[in-house]
Amino acid sequence: MKKEKIILTGDRPTGRLHIGHYVGSLKRRVDLQDAGDYSKMFIFIADSQALTDNIDNPEKVRQNVIEVALDYLACGIDPTKATIFIQSQIPELCELSFYYMDLVSVSRLQRNPTVKSEIQMRNFEASIPVGFFTYPISQAADITAFRATTVPVGEDQEPMLEQAREIVRRFNYIYGETLVEPEILLPDNAACLRLPGTDGKAKMSKSLGNCIYLSEEPEEIQKKIMSMYTDPGHLRVQDPGKIEGNTVFTYLDAFCRPEHFERYLPDYPNLEELKAHYQRGGLGDVKVKRFLNAIMQETLEPIRNRRKEFSKDIPAIYKMLQEGCEVARAAAAETLADVKKAMKINYFDDKELIEEQVKRFASSQE
Repeated sequence: MKKEKIILTGDRPTGRLHIGHYVGSLKRRVDLQDAGDYSKMFIFIADSQALTDNIDNPEKVRQNVIEVALDYLACGIDPTKATIFIQSQIPELCELSFYYMDLVSVSRLQRNPTVKSEIQMRNFEASIPVGFFTYPISQAADITAFRATTVPVGEDQEPMLEQAREIVRRFNYIYGETLVEPEILLPDNAACLRLPGTDGKAKMSKSLGNCIYLSEEPEEIQKKIMSMYTDPGHLRVQDPGKIEGNTVFTYLDAFCRPEHFERYLPDYPNLEELKAHYQRGGLGDVKVKRFLNAIMQETLEPIRNRRKEFSKDIPAIYKMLQEGCEVARAAAAETLADVKKAMKINYFDDKELIEEQVKRFASSQE
């Protein structure tokens, strides 16, 4: 029998989503959703995970759940094709995480590169919340609960997915083939693997304030692009400029399409010619930034407009989320039942166990 193809992916509700999310995962999700190659698609708002480093600010997480849901819909996620749900509303995920904890050592968690970098970024070295530290285990529960075969994420999440696969292999080795081993699906555009912040920092991050949000107004988008980090050595127009590490050109790699030159910069046939001119000198940063601004405005305007339309009926968004949670919980409950059966802790559903115990105790009284 052909294995069912299922996608699982999600985002933390710690703020509105930005263009890094869009090129890194959201656009790909819409393409995958519309392609019809997957029988099911689960997209979750990871509020439980967000609380691991925002436990003293639950209102921040609470308020941003609706922001993320609006961004999903604005980007084209269709709730009739994908199940959108809230992580905390699926208690089966907590139970699965608890069982998986026995399959992972503390030293293995400590070696996880993603965990190490996230701990360092949040200054948790001296006092790491246990929930944050065990995030790879929670993520494995999220993935396996829905029998996901495919997880579209950025390259920085590869260590997390590998740890999920280790948990699946160990569980199946001990208890028999029960869980599905997932595969990673990376962005097909190399520039989208990890879009840098507007300040040139390695990662676009809400906490660093170097993001362009999907819901941003045109004036703010232009302001951020025109102040964007380029080549610090490119002081005059006639100076040769560097492409490597130049945030403007990284963004062009991610967003620019051939038709953009016809509309906004007909002096150049393609991006390679634009880069060549910049590298040999004679092309100023302002002209390139204006070109990028035109592209970003075209890309984000329809997303922003759809978001405004969806925001006119907030109760409908919550109803959509509630219905998604019901579908997701039913799926997770089926997996949990299989896990408990494999672990032999399904006491009340195991009629053979009860009959066996009846016979055992009856024979002992003869």
